Amino acid sequence: MNDSTYELLQAPGGVPIKAWIRGVALEDAARRQLQNVAQLPIVYKWIAVMPDVHWGIGATVGSVIPTQGAIVPAAVGVDIGCGMMAQRTTLTANDLPDHLHAIRAAIESAVPHGRTNSGGKGDRGAWHNLPAATLTAWTQLEPRYRALVAAHPKLDRGNDVNHLGTLGTGNHFIEVCLDETQRVWFLLHSGSRGVGNRIGTYFIELARQEMRRQQVNLPDIDLAWFRDGSRSFDAYVGAVQWAQDYAAVNRRREQQDQIERHD
Repeated sequence: MNDSTYELLQAPGGVPIKAWIRGVALEDAARRQLQNVAQLPIVYKWIAVMPDVHWGIGATVGSVIPTQGAIVPAAVGVDIGCGMMAQRTTLTANDLPDHLHAIRAAIESAVPHGRTNSGGKGDRGAWHNLPAATLTAWTQLEPRYRALVAAHPKLDRGNDVNHLGTLGTGNHFIEVCLDETQRVWFLLHSGSRGVGNRIGTYFIELARQEMRRQQVNLPDIDLAWFRDGSRSFDAYVGAVQWAQDYAAVNRRREQQDQIERHD
């Protein structure tokens, strides 16, 4: 991109921060986090900042942080594998009723969503009776999950298979959309749910502990990292890959549940 398209933010003793934020307010907390990240010795060349940048855990959400020889779990975040998926249907706008309440109710009935009871027993956002298709999908994921929790037992304390094919809370959503040809689409945004959050949170804390043991001084302890080639690095990368696979399967199951219920 041409240099005139971004602002160059400075961080004392750090790499350049290239910020595509012209016309967008940058909150002070996010600016401080960017400056903190820029000072890390593992950051490669520069940091890129998107217009939607905002405060996060250690590192901002909406920034690209290239690292060399290390990985920062907090920069990856806790919503691992978050993404979007769209499915075109055979329906057109003419097939839709004047009021979409019934369609919304059918989607809400088909896909568990929200969160109650602190995610514990009876949580409205989890399956209480697992559908056969969800159990089948879980067979792709379970062997690696069992190996993961055998090495890190704290990860096996909450929902896993009973969140597969569910929506959750926050900015996750399901929409009924029309394209330029008036064809009906289902669009959804979701990720690796509670188990992905546990993986992210667990390894962020593990990285903090390793930095303390190594007596590494950081501008923010949440910017703790794992060195490439270390046991924790390999374990974290494997866990993230599993969470990304879970998120992809989760989206496919959600889409199928919507379509089957609507049909």
